[in-house]
Parts: sequence; structure tokens; C-alpha cells
Amino acid sequence: MAPDKFRGSLTASEAAAAIAVGVTDAVPAAEVITVPIADGGEGSLAVCLSAGFHAVPVTTISPAGNTIIACYARRDDVAVVELAQASGVQLTGPSRHVARHGSTEGTGILIRDALDCGAQTVVLAVGGSATTDGGTGIAAALGARFLDSAGIAVPPGGDGLLRITRIDTTRLDPRLRKASLVIATDVAAPLTGPHGAAHRFARQKGATDEDVLDFDRGLGHLARLLRTEAAVDIARVPGAGAAGGVAASAVTLLGASIRSGAAFFLDLIGFNVPLGTADLVITGEGHVDAQTLAGKGPAEVAARAAVLGKPVLLAAGRISVTAAETRRLGVAGMTSVADLEPDPRRQLQHARTLLRRVTCSAIARLTGHTRSQLPTGRTRP
Repeated sequence: MAPDKFRGSLTASEAAAAIAVGVTDAVPAAEVITVPIADGGEGSLAVCLSAGFHAVPVTTISPAGNTIIACYARRDDVAVVELAQASGVQLTGPSRHVARHGSTEGTGILIRDALDCGAQTVVLAVGGSATTDGGTGIAAALGARFLDSAGIAVPPGGDGLLRITRIDTTRLDPRLRKASLVIATDVAAPLTGPHGAAHRFARQKGATDEDVLDFDRGLGHLARLLRTEAAVDIARVPGAGAAGGVAASAVTLLGASIRSGAAFFLDLIGFNVPLGTADLVITGEGHVDAQTLAGKGPAEVAARAAVLGKPVLLAAGRISVTAAETRRLGVAGMTSVADLEPDPRRQLQHARTLLRRVTCSAIARLTGHTRSQLPTGRTRP
């Protein structure tokens, strides 16, 4: 059982548990292994904690500048920082003021604490951000200064990007030279343009159409300044538009690399080990759509299962792609909560029970050719 979260209703762990019960409802002797997954968006922290990482609480600041307690996950010398924990829109709700003036500084404080604790690899899981600051808040928390024409630090947030004329990196945290900073994302959006950070995501954070144009110009201006700091034209890098363009400053100033969130997190939690023992793989998320097939968590699970010849069942809240499209990923069957309950409100309210029921029905349909393959029974994480 390797689902991602069902946004708005179930965490990945809760979804995995509901699917597991649905399987054993249909085949009581089945041995069920739950492996909740993430692809770099919200929920990545919880998945790491379920895989043996421990939570590290830190006093930091929200996008609105309020003092909050947020956690990152740590195991040995690897730390996973979920941007949404300190800089997420769920902390403030959509807000024009936060969209314009909020920053990712709180996330930078989490990264700094991870370095203080000896982390050699820091994974930044991006998604669900409240800001469009090009990662300047993160970089500022780690020592960078963004100055105007008078040499005064520009206030944080997307609103000030056009006022930056110089970037001072002389005070950057020297530990960044030895540590590895990885940006894990399932978003391939560029930094600027009609499909970039501002146009694609800023409105859902509370920005107006006028703000979107300002942010897009500001990110373009920032990219040109950053080009003088590193041999990278960040405006042309796929994925740089994720989470308000955090990669703009992270890649060019902090030495970060961008990785596929789905593949990275599956490797991080050791997914291939339980996959090798499986006779059937069940994956899914709240809404399976074209973006899912383009490389999000369930698609990566299906691709790895296909390499090993493992059949895959797709279980989702709703599915808006065709069976033919999912078969190209090696999916043998699919089922959704919407097949059983068409009312979206009830889908969210009763997601756990409905997911269990549709999984049971799907497994019952498959038992004619899977029962003999399923080992004798228990459920384990």
C-alpha cells in the first residue's frame, strides 16, 4: 500500500491504512505492507516520520512574521525540511498582504537549525507556499543580503524584488559549502512567464492580477541579478517556479540542486525493499490527473513496479484520466471513491470508509488471479 496523501481528507499514512483494511476485508489472509509516500509537497514531513525519522521542533516565524513552532525531520545526518511547515499558505490562508510581503525566512531558520545540528544533507520539500519571494527569505536567513540602490536591505517578499539592485553574499553561512542542499519537487514550472511561479500559483495565495504581473517582473529581475552570482540562468531551469520560485536563490546562492521529489523520497524511505517482496502494489492520491501521470508519486511507484513486473492497482479519491492512459504506466486496474459516492462533500467527510470499501470491491474483482499469489497474513508498516 503506497499512496500519497488525499488532500483535504487523508494523510498518506491514513490512506495507506484505509486501503490496507480494504484489502484484508476482501482477502483476510493477505499480508499487507503499508509504505506511505510523498513527492516533495505537503505531507513529506509526515512520510519521513513514519519511515523512522524523528521530529525536531524549532522556534521560527510564519510568512506573516509571527513566532511559531515548526518541525523538520532528521535521521542520522539527513534533515528533511518541509517548506509548508514554516512558510505554508495553511498558516495564514490566502492573503494579499502575505502574498506581497510574506517571505520564506521561517524555512531558512529551519535549514539553519538543521545545519547547527550537524546535518550534511538537507532536503527541502517544497509545495503549499504562501509567498512568491524567489527564495530570498531562505537565503537571507542563511546570511545573504538583498540591497537597494542606497545599500539598504530590501524588506522581504515578492513586493520588493524589483527594488533589489545588489546581492551581498559575503556573510553566507560557510557550512553551505560542505553540506548538500536538495530541492525536492514534483513541479516542473519555470521561474517566469505564463506557466511560471507567479502566473501559475500566486492567485491561490491571495495575489491579484496586478500582483501577478509585478511578481513575474520581479522574479525576472531577480534571475538577471542572480546570473551574475552563479553560472546558472535560473529562469531556464525546470522546477525553478515551484513554491514561489524558492529555487531561484537556493540554486544560485546556496548551491542547491533540484531533484524529482517522487523519486528522491521513494529512495529516501527505502521503497524498493518492500516493493521487491510484493505481489500486488496499490498506489494513488486524492485526485489522479494528467499531472499525476507526468511524474508525481503514484506514477513513480507504478514505473518502479513495472520494472519488476509487479501489477499495480490505482486507488484514488477521483480519477480524471482514462484507463488507456494509466495502462501505459503499467496500471492493471483502478478504482475511486467518486465511483461510490458522487457528492464531493461526502467524499471528504467519509474518505476513510469509502476508500476502504472501494479497495475491497476492487480486490474482490481481482482475487481470481491474485489470491494464490498473496502470502499468509498480517499487516505491518
